[in-house]
Amino acid sequence: MAEKKATTKAAATKAAPAKRTTAKRAAAPKKAAEKKAAVVINAENVGFKAGDVYQALATAGKALAVAEIAKAAHISEEETLLGMGWLFKEGKIKDEGEKVALA
Repeated sequence: MAEKKATTKAAATKAAPAKRTTAKRAAAPKKAAEKKAAVVINAENVGFKAGDVYQALATAGKALAVAEIAKAAHISEEETLLGMGWLFKEGKIKDEGEKVALA
């Protein structure tokens, strides 16, 4: 009987590290998904993003691409697109090919 316990214990210790590595691998994708911030969409927030986009374009004084506007305004590209939609609707900006400028 002593031999069975030793064999069972050895098998249990060999199986334990495999479970731990699998658990770590499963946890890694969750952390990556948590890092992405959600964009809040309501009239007030979109209006503020439109103001950020407008100020970035006014400061630059020239047409900018979406990524350039986002960098200048310190907001995400998704928020930039929300603000641009607002400004397009109001006729405040115009399309210049791949870039956008104040109207």
